Amino acid sequence: MEIQFLGGASEVGRSAILIKDEKRILLDYGIKVDDKTEYPMQAAGVDIAVLSHAHLDHSGFFPSLFYGNYPTTIATKPTIELSELLIEDSLKISRRQHLKQAFFKKQLEIFAKKSIKYEYGVPVDNGDYYITLYDAGHISGSAITLIEKVKNGKRLIYTGDFKIEPQILQGSADIVEGNVLLIESTYASREHPDRGELIKKFIASIKEVLDNNGTALVPSFAVGRAQEILAILYMNKLIDYTYIDGMAKAASEIVINYPEFTRNKDILLGALKNAHWIGMHASRSEPLQRPSIIVTTAGMLNGGPALDYITKLNKNSKIFLTGYQVEGTNGRLMMEGKPIKINGRRFKVEVPYEFFDFSAHAGKSDLYEYVRKSNPETVICIHGDEENTKLFAETLKLEGFEAYAPKVGNKIKIDF
Repeated sequence: MEIQFLGGASEVGRSAILIKDEKRILLDYGIKVDDKTEYPMQAAGVDIAVLSHAHLDHSGFFPSLFYGNYPTTIATKPTIELSELLIEDSLKISRRQHLKQAFFKKQLEIFAKKSIKYEYGVPVDNGDYYITLYDAGHISGSAITLIEKVKNGKRLIYTGDFKIEPQILQGSADIVEGNVLLIESTYASREHPDRGELIKKFIASIKEVLDNNGTALVPSFAVGRAQEILAILYMNKLIDYTYIDGMAKAASEIVINYPEFTRNKDILLGALKNAHWIGMHASRSEPLQRPSIIVTTAGMLNGGPALDYITKLNKNSKIFLTGYQVEGTNGRLMMEGKPIKINGRRFKVEVPYEFFDFSAHAGKSDLYEYVRKSNPETVICIHGDEENTKLFAETLKLEGFEAYAPKVGNKIKIDF
């Protein structure tokens, strides 16, 4: 078997791995969005395409495969619907910015229609392989993929993005044993803070803003993070102050339609029923007239309603960043004390901000725990910057694993 890394190797973003064996299997096909959109290398002649989850760095280039011959495409139900939502929005942004289209809406429609919706834990016979999806604990519908070769029983596991520590709305990732493990390395060099203590600090800071008649602006990734934040606010009796805006609304509606992929679904349902929905029952001016919490896109301040709100916050307000801020994004610029860009103009953010690490990725110790319990012969460290993937692979070698940290374009041949 030959494994080629079309993207997402020694980098975060544009995840794309092509397996060349009896059949050609593509694991994810995403994009990287910084100052410009970067695409993975071309994947030709794909027989089977597996989509681990909906985030654009894994799904964003998938529709380009649906031109002429269509690969057998495997994902969970929420992954297909959430991917369609995010990819359609990225197409709209591209058109608005007069950028060249990498694919067309028709291809997106074919992708959504032709994809096979899998359940967790149900092996499906694809001729030479059994393919099974397991819960990755990352976002609704996220999956760890097991590819088992029929003729010899050898097993390859692709984690995609995963988290072992349970979140409010997502349970712990399933640990799957196999011969070859392709594992994300995003946080291979550091741990996440204790989630319980983090929530206490987050809630205390939001209450302080409300007590001062300010607005707590919580820019969030539309899929996953926004729903988790809403659940936290509901559990801490702050949902009456909370407004939902942007794509977080549509994403939340999709997530609640698939309760079997959500832990504590009643908490999310309660949050969605009791929050105020901008555009349905309220306008964007309403939350700014009283103490409020606004959960809205975009998580890195690179678009969405968050930018509109930022220009109108009063001096007692605060911005709550809840996820990683990629270099060059507005969120990172703000954290560095630099002006951000709004509609092509520079804007100096005057209100304070706080950063809370509500990551839905495995931290350092969980990454090593997964490798040890999966117990593969070969580990391939991907989806992390070069420093992290190299460190992860070198440390695993000391533990006796055959480990690699490939770069984009590299190929690895293994006995499978």
